Amino acid sequence: MISENYLKRVNLTADVYAVCVQHALTTEKQEIMGLLIGEVDEKERVSNISACVILHRSDKQPDRVEISPEQLCTASMHAEQLAKKLNKPMRVLGWYHSHPHITVWPSHVDIRTQSVYQTMDPLFVGLIFSVFQYDTRNHKNQIQVTCFQAYQNGSELERREIALTVKASSFQNYNLEGIANLTKILIQEEIDSHETQDNDIQDELTCLHNDAFKTLALVHIVSKVARPLCDDLEERKRSVNQRIKELEHLKTELSKD
Repeated sequence: MISENYLKRVNLTADVYAVCVQHALTTEKQEIMGLLIGEVDEKERVSNISACVILHRSDKQPDRVEISPEQLCTASMHAEQLAKKLNKPMRVLGWYHSHPHITVWPSHVDIRTQSVYQTMDPLFVGLIFSVFQYDTRNHKNQIQVTCFQAYQNGSELERREIALTVKASSFQNYNLEGIANLTKILIQEEIDSHETQDNDIQDELTCLHNDAFKTLALVHIVSKVARPLCDDLEERKRSVNQRIKELEHLKTELSKD
């Protein structure tokens, strides 16, 4: 039976949606993860998500993600800093992760994980972004997203889909900072992963082989993630500057009247 404390709706700002999608598209071999921050209307049971934290993966897996207590604590501290900066209540409201090449629906592991989070906060929510799903009719990759909570149905845990609305918004500085740091996080993940492997290896030839693969991975991150991100940010900058010029011209014209 579904509890009356379930979440009714989630409003997600467009810039957070963009960050989550960009993060999900960085790899089609493993799942990525992050935490969602915003404010919640306890009375109406509505979450308004306006920021996110991209998490560093200590163990990259193709079919699961794990968020440590330390990462939850760090995200909570980030939410507190945002609350002071924006002068409004902000807290960790949920988590997101990707499903590359598979359906958007949560697995049994996802639902169990979501259930654990809801024991701490009944309004905690999960988002899943399905990426690299090829649509044979339109001949292009699809991106799908689902928003869900878990509930107990007899002896079984099941998912409950939550209404999700993406709200139009401009890129906030704190979300721009998050997406700008994405490349650094991905590079550090690769370095940590290869250092862990090298610690268990004494053979110099094997170490050299692993270093070559690490270099390839870092080059891939720079070429496939960092450069497109820079190009996108440059294009946004040009668009904003153009808009500023148009507004200044409009101001001048209005001043003449």
